[in-house]
Amino acid sequence: MRLDVNGTVLEVEDNGNGQPVLLLHGWPDSHQVWRHQITALGEAGYRTIAPDLRGFGHSDKPDTVASYGIIQQVSDLIGLLDLLGVPQANVVGHDWGGAIGAVLAALAPERVASLTCVSVGHPAAFAAAGWEQRQKSWYMLLFQFPGIAERWLAADDFANLRNWIRHPDIDSVIRHLRDPAALTASLGVYRAILPPESLIRPPTELPPIQAPTMGIWSTEDLAVTEQALTGTAAFVDAPWRYERINGIGHWPQLDAPDHVNNLLLDFLTRLPTATSAYS
Repeated sequence: MRLDVNGTVLEVEDNGNGQPVLLLHGWPDSHQVWRHQITALGEAGYRTIAPDLRGFGHSDKPDTVASYGIIQQVSDLIGLLDLLGVPQANVVGHDWGGAIGAVLAALAPERVASLTCVSVGHPAAFAAAGWEQRQKSWYMLLFQFPGIAERWLAADDFANLRNWIRHPDIDSVIRHLRDPAALTASLGVYRAILPPESLIRPPTELPPIQAPTMGIWSTEDLAVTEQALTGTAAFVDAPWRYERINGIGHWPQLDAPDHVNNLLLDFLTRLPTATSAYS
């Protein structure tokens, strides 16, 4: 379904009636990256809410960089939960979705019952992860150059993108990105939140996360170091759990769906029950 959230129309898949789980994708994905988790969580009795974030999939694609800032992203999620009548949700985010979910948990703790960060966690942990992470993040500087980044990614039927990210669903991803406006919109989150000056300034200080939090990282991740994810623990003032998956790349929810599903269900079923939040 399509919902107007404070003037931005988001494509949202909303299934089930149990405890809500808000699933946040990253770049260059849509909510379809969570299809295996949507099925497993639904079968376990959870309600799944999986939006295409602004600029991605079938959601609106504003044409200004400022439209993709972190506050805009978080405001979309709070507005979406309001529209759906969900006072509090378990938040699961991958890649940019992990970082955005961590900021949502920090700024709106009353809306987040638990947080799971897959591959990417707290932005300050990512920023403090050191030289190895900066080497892995080389593409973030490339993405700052409008036109140049788009040409590099799209040239020769997206050959550079195909060879670089090794996405399990690369053909589906490229179908979304063939529209030049969609490709530029997808890069908006990098240009708004991680401009070059962000490399030399300290990250904005956020309140500690108050929700139980799990981090999931996989050893063959081409973009994120283990420290960038595990460093999230320093910003969590609640129970912290860490799970490491061996031999899997940046998209464990696609490459090892059963493993990720088992981790999510085990984590969620161990949380204190807050039935009043889901009435």
